[in-house]
Amino acid sequence: DTMRRVVRQSKFRHVFGQAVKNDQCYDDIRVSRVTWDSSFCAVNPRFVAIIVDASGGGAFLVLPLHKTGRIDKSYPTVCGHTGPVLDIDWCPHNDQVIASGSEDCTVMVWQIPENGLTLSLTEPVVVLEGHSKRVGIVAWHPTARNVLLSAGCDNAIIIWNVGTGEALINLDDMHVDMIYNVSWNRNGSLICTASKDKKVRVIDPRKQEIVAEKEKTHEGARPMRAIFLADGNIFTTGFSRMSERQLALWNPKNMEEPIALHEMDTSNGVLLPFYDPDTNIIYLCGKGDSSIRYFEITDESPYVHYLNTFSSKEPQRGMGFMPKRGLDVNKCEIARFFKLHERKCEPIIMTVPRKSDLFQDDLYPDTAGPEAALEAEEWFEGKNADPLLISLKHGYIPGKNRDLKVVKKNILDNKPTGNKKSDLINAPKKAADASNPQNDTKLDEILKELKSIKDTISNQDERISKLEQQVAKIAD
Repeated sequence: DTMRRVVRQSKFRHVFGQAVKNDQCYDDIRVSRVTWDSSFCAVNPRFVAIIVDASGGGAFLVLPLHKTGRIDKSYPTVCGHTGPVLDIDWCPHNDQVIASGSEDCTVMVWQIPENGLTLSLTEPVVVLEGHSKRVGIVAWHPTARNVLLSAGCDNAIIIWNVGTGEALINLDDMHVDMIYNVSWNRNGSLICTASKDKKVRVIDPRKQEIVAEKEKTHEGARPMRAIFLADGNIFTTGFSRMSERQLALWNPKNMEEPIALHEMDTSNGVLLPFYDPDTNIIYLCGKGDSSIRYFEITDESPYVHYLNTFSSKEPQRGMGFMPKRGLDVNKCEIARFFKLHERKCEPIIMTVPRKSDLFQDDLYPDTAGPEAALEAEEWFEGKNADPLLISLKHGYIPGKNRDLKVVKKNILDNKPTGNKKSDLINAPKKAADASNPQNDTKLDEILKELKSIKDTISNQDERISKLEQQVAKIAD
């Protein structure tokens, strides 16, 4: 019995990491040298995207997963930003749509062709303008289609309806200092943020109110991170007053004391947490470290259990984390990282050793699939929904993605400005009620003009076909 207590039973105790062979890496990539603490890499079951150094603007590479080996210098990039790109995020509901935030104060949303880029992409599907300083964070809503969050160095968080290109929520008075990161909870009803003022805040974005906050979550002055776990608790990484790296677990209903707090080491790289809600494992990748540590979160003390460390020789510049549906379930792979070096990207595979070749149900509970549970409008109106789950029993076969269509609502008015608190709640309704007489006459005029253009076209069509017939007769 005493032995049982010392060695905790866990199916993840022996998880081990392994870097792939050289020919399965992506080589000769000039990884961005911007000093910004984002992960610089985003992956999904089809593509790996990496922020790269670009002269005179900002760019990122998008490579199909199978395009390994040396990447040609002339390989096309996504390069519409006028300043360096700081953060990228794949849409969870469409593997061909990616958002990027940049020093040029804009957020852009891109549609990647099904088989990757053959030419450089300079035209985004939509440009989202609303921040007054650089945009360092972009994060898609986990369950609602076309809802995107961005956070800038203007200390504002804007939530966009990408389908209409509008800023529907603008949280610009909640943070007095730089926002280090933002994390959605499992159903996307709340966000939590870590900020330079050492506070972690839990915010209800639709009510525009702070639900909970903790001052001095970590005493040190260096950057923190805070993420939501599946059970609603919050996991943070930061620094102690003595500059030791710490991790902590909090219950947002009572933020007085942490559920658990652990000191780690005295390195000064920011710890980027990557979380897998299916296995409750958190992987910590320090920027500039050459290791990935991983921990299992459980309900029993000490709550955060150290599992193991994957070590390598080279320090990491950034890290991408594959969604569960992109893993090889036949090899008991439970996580795959894409580690950025200075000149290459190296996949690292985390595996649970098992003797059997059969599908391991206990390692792969149903996971979040690519279908959105809600439409953007439903979420903005107050609905919540958990992710729609899929089974990985027979592996994940990517389906066809629909193209992202952006329908700008305000064609008659000027560009919409981000709504402030007062008119936010009524914003969608206002647009509908905006049928004042002036707009009606404008609309009538436009419709009349359209009709006359249509008539002209059909007349010209008839004329062209008559002329064609005459030409044919002459030719005969």
